[in-house]
Amino acid sequence: MSLHAPARWIVAYDITDDRRRLAVHRHLRRVGVPLQYSVFVVETSAAGMHRLMGELRDRIHLKQDDVRAYRWPARPECHQLGRSMLPEGILLDADQDSGAPLVI
Repeated sequence: MSLHAPARWIVAYDITDDRRRLAVHRHLRRVGVPLQYSVFVVETSAAGMHRLMGELRDRIHLKQDDVRAYRWPARPECHQLGRSMLPEGILLDADQDSGAPLVI
């Protein structure tokens, strides 16, 4: 993967402090789509993800909190139970190679 090629990422966090958790959540809402309260899909390059992780690092306590980013696979498989946070009709599995938007 090129450093500047767009990719989709799953960003998840486990933050112990309410104030830090809210700061991380607000920051991720500006750059991603929430799948659950502490799980987001972010569309950015590897360089962009590196920058985002640096921004999040400034908002957490490194010994108490956990933030992780996983590159979304080319052919994701999803199984779901219960209600979705996304409105009905919103899909997250648009074709990455076609340049289609993250949410259609």
